[in-house]
Amino acid sequence: MKTLKTFLFDRFNIWFPLFSLTVFSIFLLSVRLKITHSFFYLFLVWNLFLAMIPFFISTYMKNQKQIKKLKLYFLLIVWLLFLPNAPYLLTDFIHLRLSPLEWIGFDSLMIAVFAVTGLAFYVVSIKEMKQLCIKHFNQKIVLKSLIILSFAVSFGMYLGRVLRWNSWDILHNPFILFTDVFEIITNPIDNLEAWTFTIFFGLFLKLVYWGFEKYLFDYMKD
Repeated sequence: MKTLKTFLFDRFNIWFPLFSLTVFSIFLLSVRLKITHSFFYLFLVWNLFLAMIPFFISTYMKNQKQIKKLKLYFLLIVWLLFLPNAPYLLTDFIHLRLSPLEWIGFDSLMIAVFAVTGLAFYVVSIKEMKQLCIKHFNQKIVLKSLIILSFAVSFGMYLGRVLRWNSWDILHNPFILFTDVFEIITNPIDNLEAWTFTIFFGLFLKLVYWGFEKYLFDYMKD
């Protein structure tokens, strides 16, 4: 395995912009905390940490010279379960309704930076996982899976934001969780909000990934 120093140097063009966005996000939040003495938006740090988990998983997997099938499947499932946490920060704009009027502008900027940071971790993680999966699975299956991935992620965002499910609830309350999912899928008319949310954000995430792939991924090549 590469040493940490060599690994970070080789991936500098990926790690540096992600690190910079993360630091800038924390800096903006720190400024708000310092001036207002309010800890209300501190949850953004936790949400950003959750957004990093899929990236850390895909980075770890990519750095393995060999990975056993069982371990590959396990990590891939965990990655999928946590992936909606990366763009989930987009939904934190809902909290602006609780911001004081004089802080609306700053809070909008702060949440936007956190959301962009989460999206950056999202698209880079998918890029790395796509490369990894193509090495281990049929390329056509991988590419077809990517078509529906953004909608699956968007659906996960809905489960988290609206129904308040967490990634680890699949272990804590799997029956109730699967019941909710089954109800939404089999009764689209009665769950129009869920389908609208899923389609809208799914298309948005596709557009975001397409933009990164077309304009930025060439710059971020290893």
